[in-house]
Amino acid sequence: MKAIRRFTVRPVLPGPLRPLTDLARNLRWSWHTETRDLFQTVDPEGWRAAGGDPVRLLGSVPAARLAELAGDRRFLRRLATAADDLDDYLNNPRWYQTRDPQGPDQSPFPRAIAYFSPEFGVTAALPQYSGGLGILAGDHLKAASDLGVPLIGVGLLYRHGYFRQSLSPEGWQLEHYPLLDPDELPVTLMREPDGSPTRITLTLPAGRSLHAHIRIARVGRVPLLMLDSDVEENEPGEREVTDRLYGGGSEHRLLQEMLLGIGGVRAVRAYCALTGHPEPEVFHTNEGHAGFLGLERIRELGESEAALDFDAALEAVRAGTVFTTHTPVPAGIDRFDHQLIARHFGERGELPSLPVERILRLGRETYPGGDPGLFNMAVMGLRLAQRANGVSTLHGAVSRGMFAGLWPGFDAEEVPITAVTNGVHAPTWIAPEVQRLGARRIGASRAEDALTVGGSELWNAVVDIPDAEIWELRRELREQLVTEVRRRLRASWRQRGAGAAELGWVDSVLDPGVLTIGFARRVPSYKRLTLMLRDRERLTELLLHPARPVQIVVAGKAHPADDGGKRLVQELVRFADDPRVRHRIVFLPDYGMRMAQKLYPGCDVWLNNPLRPLEACGTSGMKAALNGGLNLSVLDGWWDEWYEPDFGWAIPTADGSAGAEERRDDLEAAALYELIENRVAPRFYERGPDGVPRRWVEMVRRTLSSLGPKVLAGRMVREYVERLYAPAAQAHRALDAETARALAAWKDRVRTAWREVTVDHVETLENTPADGAAELGGTLALRARVTLGELQPEDVEVQAVAGRVDADDAIADARTWPLKPSGGPDLEGRRIYEGAVSLDRTGPFGYTVRVLPAHPLLAASAEPGLVAMPAETAADAPGPPVR
Repeated sequence: MKAIRRFTVRPVLPGPLRPLTDLARNLRWSWHTETRDLFQTVDPEGWRAAGGDPVRLLGSVPAARLAELAGDRRFLRRLATAADDLDDYLNNPRWYQTRDPQGPDQSPFPRAIAYFSPEFGVTAALPQYSGGLGILAGDHLKAASDLGVPLIGVGLLYRHGYFRQSLSPEGWQLEHYPLLDPDELPVTLMREPDGSPTRITLTLPAGRSLHAHIRIARVGRVPLLMLDSDVEENEPGEREVTDRLYGGGSEHRLLQEMLLGIGGVRAVRAYCALTGHPEPEVFHTNEGHAGFLGLERIRELGESEAALDFDAALEAVRAGTVFTTHTPVPAGIDRFDHQLIARHFGERGELPSLPVERILRLGRETYPGGDPGLFNMAVMGLRLAQRANGVSTLHGAVSRGMFAGLWPGFDAEEVPITAVTNGVHAPTWIAPEVQRLGARRIGASRAEDALTVGGSELWNAVVDIPDAEIWELRRELREQLVTEVRRRLRASWRQRGAGAAELGWVDSVLDPGVLTIGFARRVPSYKRLTLMLRDRERLTELLLHPARPVQIVVAGKAHPADDGGKRLVQELVRFADDPRVRHRIVFLPDYGMRMAQKLYPGCDVWLNNPLRPLEACGTSGMKAALNGGLNLSVLDGWWDEWYEPDFGWAIPTADGSAGAEERRDDLEAAALYELIENRVAPRFYERGPDGVPRRWVEMVRRTLSSLGPKVLAGRMVREYVERLYAPAAQAHRALDAETARALAAWKDRVRTAWREVTVDHVETLENTPADGAAELGGTLALRARVTLGELQPEDVEVQAVAGRVDADDAIADARTWPLKPSGGPDLEGRRIYEGAVSLDRTGPFGYTVRVLPAHPLLAASAEPGLVAMPAETAADAPGPPVR
């Protein structure tokens, strides 16, 4: 018989064991080894059966065992120590509280930050993630907690999470969506003082409503608010809005993103009102999915006592908003039909006080090649945020080029999108054995600081660890991976229909003494899962080399709707099924956090071969590096930024057009085989008399000491605080109601008058030398005649822009110099501006003059997207080459 309803019966813990509940309900256990060890002691078998989830564990421990533990003085001492440690972690000052926010060149830190993301990968026990975006968001919350940053996370609670992956007998990916019971998850329901659930409501067309409850996960010091639409007040269609991550059609996705953005702001307000948590001064939009949060904040300001109009509210909202883009390709951005957006907003929908046309204008693709009939969530995110960033230096450049059309007249280099390179949360991803080694070397407290706050001086202790000790650690981690792979591979083959008698060969899969390469990613085509298969015979030779064999562990999920990705998975699986090589290459289904935490430490080399520059950051190689793994990667994402030969190897990339894709893949695969055969494997197997590969171990040591502090999420979050959150908080405080109205009025005035702004003539004030060249270190004095129309000099800045020029006179590596007004306007209203350009580079040199809007509350000169440049006839002869 099948139950018609399911619920969870929780155990009543004996009084002395009550602290276990607090420890289980705070997800700090997911990165705190001592707390996990404590729960494992409660019931080792139950811990394994619960998948390392304390909430599930406590729901299954027999009452007799609980009574036994309640009388175990040694266990109670450990429990008291763990509870005291958590209390200290939650309540004592950390980096954020001890940092002087009034120090040199520092703006005051924000009182609180709200961080919105469509997915969060905090722990496998809370499966609310699909890939890198969610893992990054989870690491962001954990690092913020470690640093004491007053962050509030905001997301959705997906009842089916992301899919579980298995394989058919033919190697085809199959998807399963297990139902998640919130009562069995490490979350609590937010309730009002009277005990009723806090409810968020959105208005939908045709008189419908979308209701949601708020589930709270405690991520250390950070509350993660997750909205759940599976509530009885909703109709069946609305109950399914938060059914699964990235599921459903266009309207389903729109409702998810409305609930995340609009409902998320309302959830934050409710949480702060109920708990006394400071209201956020900064709102961080992690990718465009949460962009509607800006609209809700505009509505709030319009309905507040200040009653700001749309333009003034927009300026106030932009000042305190940070937008992070993660995609390097337009196809990765959510876009909705304008009619769908219009139907869900306005008089009969949500946010009726906001003009629908103004909403549509925020997401309209107004640039060349854009579709004006589509509403682009990333475009809206950029227009609603005064500060924006990509997630690696290279991705920042790619993003500036991709969105340059939003700032016409500016070179891509000047587009106001900066970069904060991602990092990973070391306590989550570093193996306990590696962590213990660090603690033995520098002490537990300093080791914790090294992993959370960072600092190269703490990581330098690695240089004193003997070669043999490092090599033994690497061997131990590789052996653990082999054991894990065999367990998972056996389970996978049983799911595919194999009988136990057929699987004796699994016991000889992989060898703890063989060079082990890892590759685990999502499986879109640009990540090129099957590049290693371009020459199967060559790969087979590498796997079966008699003296220097290689073994490869592969994992990854294709999107359920991506049959092309599924075909790539099947191609890899079928190769790995071949009896000739199946002991040297394996594909493990159902890649997730739990698998990754064994995979990264156990691999000697981490492989990444995307199409450059389509990798935004790619943090999997960072996690391997923190465990002493070496990277073998295309120079893309973070590897392009920090690659050094001491840390690994760079796979050369082949330039080519789309028509040359086959040729490009052949060339890059050949380069990959060449590197493995002639550089990677020889170094691994080149052993001294004691059996230790000293040159390899030195690369491991350099990876840990030099790369380790760079790849930390703690470093990343500190950069967000100092470079983006603090300036955003300062801008937010500067824009009170009166100032916001004044700034909006100024922008409107400038936009209206800008058509009259021109650069009429530019000339040099000094004669060109007789030989037609200027000397390096000299200056070039310029005079420009400018028409400002109805604008005043204080409304603009006039700049000379100069640098080397190419054959088409395009200026590269441009620098700017201010030109100052000289006297008042002439009879025709034109003004003279003068200044000097430094001749600081040799070779062909060029310059131009431009006029930009200027206001002290602009974050960047390009922010308004307005620029006036001279016509070609407005300048005198081109400048001379500089010697």
